[in-house]
Amino acid sequence: MLRKTEKMKIQLISLIMVFALHTMASQNLIETTCKSTPNYHLCATTLKASPGSSTADVADLGLIMVAAVKAKSREALSTIHKLRRRRQPKLSQALQWCAEVYKAVFEGDVAVAEQALRGNPKFAETAMAGVALEADTCEDAFEGVVVPPPALSGVNKVVHELALVARAIIRNLL
Repeated sequence: MLRKTEKMKIQLISLIMVFALHTMASQNLIETTCKSTPNYHLCATTLKASPGSSTADVADLGLIMVAAVKAKSREALSTIHKLRRRRQPKLSQALQWCAEVYKAVFEGDVAVAEQALRGNPKFAETAMAGVALEADTCEDAFEGVVVPPPALSGVNKVVHELALVARAIIRNLL
């Protein structure tokens, strides 16, 4: 007959093994999911940085990525507002356009994607495709007028890439 301390050790080891297997399965889901995206590295680093990813299913991974798109879009708006304070006439019209574009990202695309991931993911996929195009539209607003501010160009590129990754993850739900 096993002693009480030996039983506790066996139970503890069993619990650790179950947790380790669950963690490996979650990491495997992230790895597998990210391999189906156009930017594996961005996908994996973004998802692994989120505390909820270790217990997430594919829909939750999509929501995490949409949240990353939202956060980076917020950064784009903040950058636009900082640039507008400089009152550079050549940038004014393009920055106004970009502000409107990112407002549409928040009020339309991100909100639709968040809701659709809990319902019909096809709408979420379309919304993320829209975000990628809107980031490009902001970048294109500077064409022929002035070189886009590097700070905004960098954020536009990341928003575009995150949206494409989110779209690819969402496609796994279709």
